[in-house]
Amino acid sequence: MNSPITSSMSSLLFLFLFSFSLASSASAHTHENFLQCLSHYPNTTSNISQLIYTQANSSYASVLNFSIRNGRFSSPTTPKPLVIITPLQLSHIQAAINCSRKHGMQVRIRSGGHDYEGRSYVSQVPFVVIDLINLRSITVDVDERTAWIESGATIGELYYRIAEKSRTLGFPAGVCPTVGIGGHFSGGGYGTMLRKYGLAADNVIDAHIVDVNGRFLDRQSMGEDLFWAIRGGGGASFGVVLAWKVKLVPVPSTVTVFSVNRTLKQNVTQLVHRWQYVADKVDEDLFLRILLQSLNASGEGKRTIQATFDTLFLGGVDRLIPLMEKSFPELGLTKEDCIEMSWIESTLYFNRFSSGESLDVLLDRTPGFIPFKGKSDYVKEPIPEKGLEGLWEKLHEETAGRAQLLFIPYGGKMAEISESEIPFPHRAGNIYKIHHVVFWEEGDEAAQRHISWIRKLYDYIAPYVSKNPRAAYMNYRDLDIGTNRNGVTSYTESSIWGIKYFKNNFNRLVHVKTMVDPTNFFRHEQSIPPLSSRV
Repeated sequence: MNSPITSSMSSLLFLFLFSFSLASSASAHTHENFLQCLSHYPNTTSNISQLIYTQANSSYASVLNFSIRNGRFSSPTTPKPLVIITPLQLSHIQAAINCSRKHGMQVRIRSGGHDYEGRSYVSQVPFVVIDLINLRSITVDVDERTAWIESGATIGELYYRIAEKSRTLGFPAGVCPTVGIGGHFSGGGYGTMLRKYGLAADNVIDAHIVDVNGRFLDRQSMGEDLFWAIRGGGGASFGVVLAWKVKLVPVPSTVTVFSVNRTLKQNVTQLVHRWQYVADKVDEDLFLRILLQSLNASGEGKRTIQATFDTLFLGGVDRLIPLMEKSFPELGLTKEDCIEMSWIESTLYFNRFSSGESLDVLLDRTPGFIPFKGKSDYVKEPIPEKGLEGLWEKLHEETAGRAQLLFIPYGGKMAEISESEIPFPHRAGNIYKIHHVVFWEEGDEAAQRHISWIRKLYDYIAPYVSKNPRAAYMNYRDLDIGTNRNGVTSYTESSIWGIKYFKNNFNRLVHVKTMVDPTNFFRHEQSIPPLSSRV
């Protein structure tokens, strides 16, 4: 005879299984209704069903994985989208938005898949991915010095198409050629010409977006508030940005690059310390960054710190050498360290492609697939030598693995643009930005060790970086600094991380969000909230 407790437990188990069965059935029903909605959506001039991939489709895994750029989010336990849509035209995106709203499906928008926390293709609730990989046309107008770029294009494709038309025009976007234009521009987007021309987003002059109601809008019809918000405030909070019009910038026919390595035996601590007083104040034609890593000292059986001074100079070597001798003689740069080339060739150089490599490599959308965790900081006062020495000790730790620090110089044009010009606020007063990153190739257990290490590094460097708020760069997304938790997207919760990315611009972003997406349809763990939102 069953005891009352046993009977009660059996009843609870039955109720749980029955409820789960109902929920699963309802979810499957919603899923089917969503697919039916897509396939019967009016005004689609081509068959959208051929662009829809469900988990039952044989091509689903390859389509999903093709644009996953962080191996940390490719494990079997990572939540997968119920559906991936790869639109070819405007009506396909309108169908995806309207059907998702109608059937309660959450949407993720992916252009290149480089989101540091995988937010363009991962969610903890049932979701759909709108993958813009087919929307990648680029139209360059040399006479007007402008270009229209669809969001699914990559930085490499943009550079290649500019070079097809002109060797004396360029664009101040990032170094990595596989980064998608959609995320890069909407988060700010910086590269080796930021001190001369600012960010990619600073040079956007028009855009096309599909809003929560499925309306197609350009700059004039969306209004200046929304146009302001998508240039550095994260486009995925406001709609699906289809394309961007940018102003191209002049580049000289000859630029100069160099990569000079220095180690502890070559006074690297003193050199890095001195660099902090120079990098943001030199000629705006000069971009001089530092890559720091711990390496085995050649033939000594112990570790050393190597600093690689990586440089793009918008001019010839004969002008660069006197400039370096005046501003940073401690580096000991010689003419033999330098290489003259075209600007487009410099985009290959910064990706460590071999000399003479074809520009066609810029069209390759398949980068490395290694797990990593990244963070960012801004430095307003030089870190003392003692602080740098402590940093070296952290880099030497075994759990650091393949860790790197990038010191990216500011000043120049970056110091001239107002903090409120676009949502990206990190302008005057910043000497440089730090990009902390650690890579690994082992499994989940190793991942936790390396992530724990980078968090401790982040804690260590806290006294030396910006405060109130401790600023961060949105395109180096870091969920450690705060998230919209438990399905709630509130102003209070979101301001914890929002102020770090956007400072006072966060309030205006919330205002824009409230106007254009009051029901918070476009949302994720770090999306801008509308006021009084609870979903």
